[in-house]
Amino acid sequence: MIAKIGGGKDTAGLIRYLFDTKKAKDHTDPHLVASWDGFAPDPGRADDFDTTKRLLVADLDLHVKQARRLGRAPEKHTWHCSIRAAESDRILGDEEWADIARRVVAATGIAPEGDPDGCRWVAVRHAPDHIHIAATKVRADLRTARHWNDYLTADRELAAIEKEYGLFQVVRGDRTAAKRPTRAEQEKARRAGQDKTAPERLRATVRTAVAAASSMEEFVDLLHHVDGVLAEVVHFPSGDVRGYKVALADDANDPIWYSGSKLAPDLSFPKIQKRLASIDLQPTSQPGRRWPALWHQATAVLERIPHRLDQPDNQASQAHIAAFGEALDALPILTPQDIRPQLRDAATVFERATRSRFQAEHRHALALRGAVRAMLREPAPTDGAVLAMFLDAAILVVIAAARWHELRHHDQQVAAAHQTLLHLRVAYDQAAAAPLAALAQRRPPQQTVNRHVRHLRQAVPDHAEQIIDDPAFDALTTTLAQGEAAGHDPVWLLQQVADQRALDDADSAARVLTWRLQRLSARLDPSAGARAAQDRSAAAQRIDAQVHKGAAVIAPQPPQVRQR
Repeated sequence: MIAKIGGGKDTAGLIRYLFDTKKAKDHTDPHLVASWDGFAPDPGRADDFDTTKRLLVADLDLHVKQARRLGRAPEKHTWHCSIRAAESDRILGDEEWADIARRVVAATGIAPEGDPDGCRWVAVRHAPDHIHIAATKVRADLRTARHWNDYLTADRELAAIEKEYGLFQVVRGDRTAAKRPTRAEQEKARRAGQDKTAPERLRATVRTAVAAASSMEEFVDLLHHVDGVLAEVVHFPSGDVRGYKVALADDANDPIWYSGSKLAPDLSFPKIQKRLASIDLQPTSQPGRRWPALWHQATAVLERIPHRLDQPDNQASQAHIAAFGEALDALPILTPQDIRPQLRDAATVFERATRSRFQAEHRHALALRGAVRAMLREPAPTDGAVLAMFLDAAILVVIAAARWHELRHHDQQVAAAHQTLLHLRVAYDQAAAAPLAALAQRRPPQQTVNRHVRHLRQAVPDHAEQIIDDPAFDALTTTLAQGEAAGHDPVWLLQQVADQRALDDADSAARVLTWRLQRLSARLDPSAGARAAQDRSAAAQRIDAQVHKGAAVIAPQPPQVRQR
């Protein structure tokens, strides 16, 4: 159920609208289902409609007129709340709607339960799926009703009603979402052939600039260099920076400017300034040589986030989720063209999950934010495996974020995280296909595979059978064989990368282990035995090369058998 609440200064006009069936063609059989005392005159059931309607208006306005004579009546004295059921809900009866109306006026403070001095109100039903509550805001003791935050209190009561009545449970917000586009903005976008409104396009641009910038100066500079966007810095009379505003270049003749706070609560100038104040980028000493390490570093940070979200510090958890949102915002810049649409959609949807009523303490998420900005200053990766690793870890982060929000009843954020998963999984499948196929083609001999099956059953017994049946199992055995060839114990490797919580959440445990083993192998040096074997192999290859060139090579012999 959804409530809409408004107000005005014309009781007669409001009642006329609610009972009108001529101008409002969708109004059928308007009648009262409840009132403040249960005895209010009902124009919809009276023989003399006009007279009864005037009596109803007079009754509703009684305390307003008394308060007005004392100079105590509010200018806008009417309170109007419409309550609509979902399309999938059953048709409710008049008695059920009456109960809902009584609960809403009590919850909002219009007519608290058991208060004889509550405001006068009526509930009118003129369609099967909704009712309207009309009230006057002056109480019987001539005080104005205290209905502060009435939308939230009504919404909270409706959530309880949905559960009790077995109705569709609406996904509710916590007032941290970006503003919805207005109808005028939607119509303008449609006329221009755009699938997104101006605020939505500008919000995505600003979020990408925030994700890429390491200082406020760089943030502003990036906005100035974005094609199709106008940006201006706003100053106080003293000359200090007050904020910024952006507009689409399509409207250059008559631009419609949006401040950051109008685009989203976390895009205001002070909040961006706070986020960027702690960024500390280390200079790149070898351009073009660091990108694999940076991607591995960022992936390692992502893999730690699910554990961070299990901790009790909500502000730190919110910071990790916000930093992950920045990573998603930046990702399309770093990835191949074919998966960019899915990643842009993932970033756009997850934006709703990056905010809640908990204020993020950004100092807790410096590692990921610094790694992402360093990645943006390096060439795009040429190895598809590093992107697949990153996306695989990102999917687990989104699952953990959805769980974190669900435990705190952040319904809209949970829905956003679930929608994000759909886009990320498509992008991952595209990015991982070639690297996994290349690994699978190098599948070791069956004897080696059988040995690694035993290793799996020893290291991850709860997931071993699932992993063996996984389509990515061949890629995993290749990776294990590579680690073993480098002189490492496969069981030890598996134990190092196995995280039972992550494997429980993963779509493919074999893929998770494959990418983690790949990263671990990149960090580990070959063992001493492996280095000795590699040295012997290299020496043998050099000797063979010389022999083929016709060089005479005498192999050294032990002293006790050496011939003179």
